Amino acid sequence: MQLSRRQILAGAAGTLALPSIGAFAQKAEFTYKYANNLPVTHPMNVRAKEMAEAIRAETKGRVEIQIFPSSQLGSDTDTLSQLRAGGVDFFTLSGLILGTLVPAAQINGVGFAFPNYDTVWKAMDGELGAWIRAQIAKKDLVVMDKIWDNGFRQTTSSVKPIASPDDFKGFKIRVPPSPLWSSMFKAFDASPTSINFAEVYSALQTKVVEGQENPLAIIATAKLYEVQKYCSLTNHMWDGFWFLANKASWEKLPPDLRTIVAKHINAAGMKERADVAELNANVQKDLASKGMVFNTTNAAPFREHLRKANFYSDWKSKFGDEGWAVLERSVGKLS
Repeated sequence: MQLSRRQILAGAAGTLALPSIGAFAQKAEFTYKYANNLPVTHPMNVRAKEMAEAIRAETKGRVEIQIFPSSQLGSDTDTLSQLRAGGVDFFTLSGLILGTLVPAAQINGVGFAFPNYDTVWKAMDGELGAWIRAQIAKKDLVVMDKIWDNGFRQTTSSVKPIASPDDFKGFKIRVPPSPLWSSMFKAFDASPTSINFAEVYSALQTKVVEGQENPLAIIATAKLYEVQKYCSLTNHMWDGFWFLANKASWEKLPPDLRTIVAKHINAAGMKERADVAELNANVQKDLASKGMVFNTTNAAPFREHLRKANFYSDWKSKFGDEGWAVLERSVGKLS
């Protein structure tokens, strides 16, 4: 199924309605809550709806997955706590925020590490992704094989474009609650403030911060163009969403049902990747038509600034020689 840009952007609150229980012969044996922090119109939720329907159909109604988008069940950090406690069964979370629990999960977000998507998927579907999943599993969380796409992150601002590392000096920027994000922008002499995504729009609107950074698809679906004028295509990090499960909830499923659920989750993740690629290919024009002013940047001076600020060497010591070696085998020499 190919989703048009109009379908992706024009979803309504009713998008996630699932078939009634009467559509199947029996009430679900396993009813699970799946939470995420993205708007209902984002490809993640469009594909999650299909995924839940496919799982329910193939399990003949035995497994029902209820979807709670837009941080309905709490902030990222709150929902991660609920996931660990069993109040939420499934959660898609950025590895960089998961890094507060599993430090190694942040490694794919090292600043200016990935030059393009080909490098991203080769790494995340290969050795680097396998290494990260092994670290996540040590915290008694179940993680699916395929990471979902969030995208290369761009910098928006209400006051000025970001064209060079010097433009970050003193810049009040919202970052997710993640040590890696904060340390990268501090290395640029910016003033990062950690704010959960649910509060980003209001923080920008009230000028608590001057800017933020997110992939274009989120800038569009969260309507951040309404409170930001400039969008600098910095591509400063790539970020994805690990599809996580509470271990006890997962192990309650018989093995045959686990196979079905995992199959459809991973398939939905692959479709979501394609949707985000299509959306990002077109959304810049849409955002420009809404008044955003775009500029491109050169990664080399930003990367050199981070190297001189000891950002790479500091994080190499935090991730350890093994993890850093896996990263550099995937992306090339950084430190």
